Amino acid sequence: MLRDLAETHPDAHCELDFTTPYELAVATVLSAQTTDVRVNEVTPKLFARYRTAADYASADRTELEELIRSTGFYRNKATSLIGLGTAVVEKHDGVLPHTLDELVALPGIGRKTANVILGNAFGIPGITVDTHFGRLVRRWGWTAEDDPVKVEHAVGALVPKRDWTIVSHEVIFHGRRVCHSRKPACGACTLAADCPSYGTGPTDPAQAAALVKGPSRERLLRLAGAPDDAPPSDAPVDDPRALDAGADPVEAAVDVP
Repeated sequence: MLRDLAETHPDAHCELDFTTPYELAVATVLSAQTTDVRVNEVTPKLFARYRTAADYASADRTELEELIRSTGFYRNKATSLIGLGTAVVEKHDGVLPHTLDELVALPGIGRKTANVILGNAFGIPGITVDTHFGRLVRRWGWTAEDDPVKVEHAVGALVPKRDWTIVSHEVIFHGRRVCHSRKPACGACTLAADCPSYGTGPTDPAQAAALVKGPSRERLLRLAGAPDDAPPSDAPVDDPRALDAGADPVEAAVDVP
């Protein structure tokens, strides 16, 4: 299944735009309860205005809130970003740390966020258990656990450590494009032959093909042997507000420590 997953999503990557580890930390905090697309619309102007942890620590709250308003829960996210900047300045001389224990001790940074940062900014393998990841690995029978930390450990025992980061991306890509929460495209899935949950969604190839999303849709359908003569469905297959069910809208943390 891992081999088929890799062949299905050779383009899998972190879909948050960033150029530095700190930018990724900020983008991941903003991604709570919204989409990566929305975050990427906001961050160019935000990153141009705030370049360092010290910039966030001393940010004008009203200005910061306005810049990130469209990501939702902007007041709480501003609190997290200011607190994060202050902690990095005071405890780490303005440099984002690169160990799990140090990262999860920072405001707005939980275990999932820390693994995103470690894997994508520092090249340290980590498993990112977001809503998509948890849903898919349970559907595939990789684990029956619901707790994100237990899911991380269970999958970590199955997947070689060197592959933790890329497999996280591949699973999340599959969840966003094919294996949706409400109606997975079972009849247009390259993993169907090995999936114990096959039949959860439409198995008719034409019906399933209409559910496949994303810029690689044509290639995904070709790999699955599904027809590409029907346009993708406009109906939402996942609620964007639930893309990160582990996020806490009250504290605007990306996940829990």
